[in-house]
Amino acid sequence: MTPIVDASDGPVGSKVIFTDVTRQHELQEELQRSRQELETAYEELQSTNEELETTNEELQSTVEELETTNEELQSTNEELETMNEELQSTNEELETVNEELRQRGTDLSRSNIFLGGILRSVPLAVIVLDGQLQVELWNDVAADLWGLRADEVNGKHFFGLDIGLPVEQLKQPIAALMRHGDQRVDTQIEAMNRRGRQIRLHVQCVSVGSGDQGKGVIVLMQELGTRAAPTRH
Repeated sequence: MTPIVDASDGPVGSKVIFTDVTRQHELQEELQRSRQELETAYEELQSTNEELETTNEELQSTVEELETTNEELQSTNEELETMNEELQSTNEELETVNEELRQRGTDLSRSNIFLGGILRSVPLAVIVLDGQLQVELWNDVAADLWGLRADEVNGKHFFGLDIGLPVEQLKQPIAALMRHGDQRVDTQIEAMNRRGRQIRLHVQCVSVGSGDQGKGVIVLMQELGTRAAPTRH
Protein backbone atom coordinates (compact mmCIF):
# COMPACT_ATOMS: atom_id res chain seq x y z
CA MET A 1 0.00 0.00 0.00
CA THR A 2 1.52 3.34 -1.16
CA PRO A 3 0.06 6.90 -0.57
CA ILE A 4 -0.54 9.15 -3.66
CA VAL A 5 0.22 12.91 -3.25
CA ASP A 6 -0.05 15.94 -5.55
CA ALA A 7 2.64 18.42 -6.40
CA SER A 8 2.25 20.16 -3.07
CA ASP A 9 2.52 16.84 -1.28
CA GLY A 10 -1.13 16.80 -0.48
CA PRO A 11 -2.69 13.35 -0.19
CA VAL A 12 -4.95 12.49 -3.02
CA GLY A 13 -5.35 8.69 -2.53
CA SER A 14 -3.61 5.39 -2.03
CA LYS A 15 -2.19 2.80 -4.37
CA VAL A 16 -2.73 -0.85 -3.46
CA ILE A 17 -0.63 -3.50 -5.28
CA PHE A 18 -1.45 -7.25 -4.85
CA THR A 19 1.26 -9.85 -5.59
CA ASP A 20 0.52 -13.63 -5.63
CA VAL A 21 3.15 -15.32 -3.34
CA THR A 22 1.43 -18.67 -3.08
CA ARG A 23 4.20 -20.44 -4.98
CA GLN A 24 6.92 -18.81 -2.91
CA HIS A 25 5.09 -19.79 0.27
CA GLU A 26 4.74 -23.36 -0.94
CA LEU A 27 8.42 -23.47 -1.85
CA GLN A 28 9.29 -22.12 1.58
CA GLU A 29 7.20 -24.83 3.27
CA GLU A 30 8.75 -27.51 1.02
CA LEU A 31 12.19 -26.18 1.87
CA GLN A 32 11.34 -26.35 5.56
CA ARG A 33 10.03 -29.88 5.20
CA SER A 34 13.12 -30.88 3.22
CA ARG A 35 15.35 -29.44 5.94
CA GLN A 36 13.42 -31.39 8.60
CA GLU A 37 13.56 -34.58 6.52
CA LEU A 38 17.29 -34.02 5.95
CA GLU A 39 17.84 -33.58 9.69
CA THR A 40 15.79 -36.70 10.39
CA ALA A 41 17.70 -38.65 7.73
CA TYR A 42 20.99 -37.42 9.18
CA GLU A 43 19.95 -38.52 12.67
CA GLU A 44 18.87 -41.92 11.28
CA LEU A 45 22.18 -42.16 9.42
CA GLN A 46 24.06 -41.42 12.61
CA SER A 47 21.95 -44.00 14.48
CA THR A 48 22.52 -46.53 11.67
CA ASN A 49 26.25 -45.82 11.79
CA GLU A 50 26.28 -46.41 15.55
CA GLU A 51 24.32 -49.65 15.05
CA LEU A 52 26.79 -50.74 12.37
CA GLU A 53 29.69 -50.02 14.71
CA THR A 54 27.94 -52.05 17.45
CA THR A 55 27.21 -54.84 14.96
CA ASN A 56 30.84 -54.79 13.85
CA GLU A 57 31.99 -55.12 17.47
CA GLU A 58 29.52 -57.98 18.00
CA LEU A 59 30.76 -59.68 14.83
CA GLN A 60 34.34 -59.33 16.00
CA SER A 61 33.33 -60.82 19.37
CA THR A 62 31.48 -63.63 17.56
CA VAL A 63 34.54 -64.33 15.41
CA GLU A 64 36.67 -64.55 18.57
CA GLU A 65 34.10 -66.88 20.18
CA LEU A 66 34.04 -69.02 17.03
CA GLU A 67 37.82 -69.21 17.07
CA THR A 68 37.69 -70.24 20.75
CA THR A 69 34.94 -72.78 19.96
CA ASN A 70 37.00 -74.14 17.10
CA GLU A 71 39.98 -74.60 19.43
CA GLU A 72 37.70 -76.31 21.98
CA LEU A 73 36.29 -78.56 19.24
CA GLN A 74 39.78 -79.48 18.13
CA SER A 75 40.67 -80.29 21.75
CA THR A 76 37.43 -82.30 22.11
CA ASN A 77 38.21 -84.15 18.88
CA GLU A 78 41.64 -85.08 20.24
CA GLU A 79 40.01 -86.26 23.49
CA LEU A 80 37.48 -88.30 21.49
CA GLU A 81 40.26 -89.88 19.49
CA THR A 82 42.03 -90.76 22.74
CA MET A 83 38.77 -92.16 24.16
CA ASN A 84 38.23 -94.14 20.96
CA GLU A 85 41.67 -95.70 21.33
CA GLU A 86 40.92 -96.48 24.98
CA LEU A 87 37.55 -97.99 24.00
CA GLN A 88 39.21 -100.11 21.34
CA SER A 89 41.71 -101.31 23.94
CA THR A 90 38.86 -101.96 26.40
CA ASN A 91 36.93 -103.82 23.69
CA GLU A 92 39.93 -106.05 23.06
CA GLU A 93 40.20 -106.70 26.81
CA LEU A 94 36.47 -107.49 26.96
CA GLU A 95 36.82 -109.89 24.06
CA THR A 96 39.63 -111.61 25.95
CA VAL A 97 37.50 -111.72 29.11
CA ASN A 98 34.57 -113.00 27.03
CA GLU A 99 36.69 -115.78 25.65
CA GLU A 100 37.80 -116.69 29.17
CA LEU A 101 34.18 -116.64 30.36
CA ARG A 102 33.14 -118.86 27.45
CA GLN A 103 35.93 -121.26 28.33
CA ARG A 104 34.92 -121.20 32.00
CA GLY A 105 31.30 -121.74 30.97
CA THR A 106 32.36 -124.73 28.94
CA ASP A 107 34.39 -126.03 31.88
CA LEU A 108 31.45 -125.40 34.22
CA SER A 109 29.09 -127.27 31.92
CA ARG A 110 31.48 -130.19 31.85
CA SER A 111 31.79 -130.03 35.64
CA ASN A 112 27.99 -129.96 35.98
CA ILE A 113 27.68 -132.98 33.70
CA PHE A 114 30.37 -134.74 35.70
CA LEU A 115 28.70 -133.76 38.99
CA GLY A 116 25.32 -134.90 37.71
CA GLY A 117 26.78 -138.26 36.80
CA ILE A 118 28.29 -138.59 40.25
CA LEU A 119 25.03 -137.61 41.97
CA ARG A 120 23.04 -140.11 39.89
CA SER A 121 25.44 -142.85 40.93
CA VAL A 122 25.20 -142.01 44.67
CA PRO A 123 22.44 -144.05 46.39
CA LEU A 124 21.75 -141.20 48.81
CA ALA A 125 19.38 -138.27 48.85
CA VAL A 126 21.70 -135.27 48.42
CA ILE A 127 20.47 -131.77 49.23
CA VAL A 128 22.76 -128.72 49.08
CA LEU A 129 21.71 -125.52 50.91
CA ASP A 130 23.24 -122.07 50.51
CA GLY A 131 24.03 -119.57 53.27
CA GLN A 132 20.34 -118.60 53.52
CA LEU A 133 19.38 -122.29 53.73
CA GLN A 134 17.76 -122.19 50.33
CA VAL A 135 17.92 -125.27 48.13
CA GLU A 136 20.67 -125.13 45.52
CA LEU A 137 20.89 -128.82 44.59
CA TRP A 138 18.33 -131.63 44.88
CA ASN A 139 19.26 -134.93 43.32
CA ASP A 140 17.02 -137.62 41.83
CA VAL A 141 17.09 -139.77 44.96
CA ALA A 142 15.77 -136.84 47.02
CA ALA A 143 13.08 -136.27 44.39
CA ASP A 144 12.05 -139.93 44.54
CA LEU A 145 12.11 -139.92 48.35
CA TRP A 146 10.01 -136.79 48.90
CA GLY A 147 7.98 -136.53 45.67
CA LEU A 148 9.25 -133.09 44.65
CA ARG A 149 11.35 -132.39 41.56
CA ALA A 150 14.47 -130.21 41.65
CA ASP A 151 12.79 -127.39 39.72
CA GLU A 152 10.00 -127.34 42.34
CA VAL A 153 12.35 -126.79 45.29
CA ASN A 154 15.34 -124.88 43.87
CA GLY A 155 15.62 -121.46 45.54
CA LYS A 156 13.10 -122.32 48.27
CA HIS A 157 13.90 -122.30 51.97
CA PHE A 158 14.63 -125.80 53.21
CA PHE A 159 12.61 -125.42 56.40
CA GLY A 160 9.60 -124.22 54.40
CA LEU A 161 9.29 -127.35 52.27
CA ASP A 162 6.08 -129.35 52.66
CA ILE A 163 7.53 -132.89 52.73
CA GLY A 164 7.30 -135.87 55.05
CA LEU A 165 10.63 -135.00 56.67
CA PRO A 166 10.28 -133.33 60.12
CA VAL A 167 12.75 -130.57 59.16
CA GLU A 168 12.33 -128.83 62.55
CA GLN A 169 14.46 -131.60 64.04
CA LEU A 170 17.34 -130.42 61.85
CA LYS A 171 17.12 -126.71 62.67
CA GLN A 172 19.38 -126.84 65.69
CA PRO A 173 22.08 -129.09 64.12
CA ILE A 174 22.16 -127.01 60.93
CA ALA A 175 22.29 -123.76 62.93
CA ALA A 176 25.29 -125.16 64.83
CA LEU A 177 26.96 -126.04 61.52
CA MET A 178 26.43 -122.50 60.19
CA ARG A 179 28.13 -121.13 63.29
CA HIS A 180 31.02 -123.65 63.26
CA GLY A 181 32.09 -124.51 59.72
CA ASP A 182 34.34 -127.42 60.65
CA GLN A 183 31.67 -129.68 62.24
CA ARG A 184 29.53 -132.54 61.03
CA VAL A 185 26.24 -133.80 62.41
CA ASP A 186 24.90 -137.38 62.22
CA THR A 187 21.40 -138.22 63.40
CA GLN A 188 18.46 -140.54 62.80
CA ILE A 189 14.95 -139.25 62.07
CA GLU A 190 11.54 -140.87 61.69
CA ALA A 191 9.87 -139.60 58.50
CA MET A 192 7.22 -140.40 55.89
CA ASN A 193 8.22 -140.82 52.26
CA ARG A 194 6.22 -139.72 49.21
CA ARG A 195 4.25 -142.99 49.25
CA GLY A 196 3.06 -142.33 52.82
CA ARG A 197 5.23 -145.07 54.30
CA GLN A 198 6.94 -144.52 57.64
CA ILE A 199 10.72 -144.77 57.30
CA ARG A 200 13.74 -144.22 59.45
CA LEU A 201 16.48 -142.08 57.98
CA HIS A 202 20.13 -141.69 58.68
CA VAL A 203 20.83 -137.98 58.12
CA GLN A 204 24.28 -136.49 57.86
CA CYS A 205 24.78 -132.71 57.68
CA VAL A 206 28.15 -131.28 56.62
CA SER A 207 29.05 -127.60 56.42
CA VAL A 208 30.85 -126.28 53.34
CA GLY A 209 32.49 -122.99 52.48
CA SER A 210 33.72 -120.19 54.73
CA GLY A 211 32.70 -116.70 55.73
CA ASP A 212 34.42 -115.10 52.74
CA GLN A 213 33.22 -117.67 50.20
CA GLY A 214 29.74 -118.06 51.64
CA LYS A 215 28.70 -120.88 53.92
CA GLY A 216 26.42 -123.72 53.01
CA VAL A 217 25.28 -127.13 54.16
CA ILE A 218 25.15 -130.52 52.45
CA VAL A 219 22.39 -132.82 53.75
CA LEU A 220 22.77 -136.54 53.01
CA MET A 221 19.85 -138.91 53.68
CA GLN A 222 19.46 -142.67 53.43
CA GLU A 223 16.85 -145.10 54.61
CA LEU A 224 18.36 -147.28 57.29
CA GLY A 225 16.76 -150.39 55.89
CA THR A 226 18.45 -149.92 52.49
CA ARG A 227 22.02 -149.60 53.65
CA ALA A 228 24.33 -152.49 53.01
CA ALA A 229 26.41 -151.87 56.13
CA PRO A 230 25.91 -149.86 59.29
CA THR A 231 27.22 -146.32 59.31
CA ARG A 232 29.79 -145.41 61.85
CA HIS A 233 28.98 -142.50 64.18
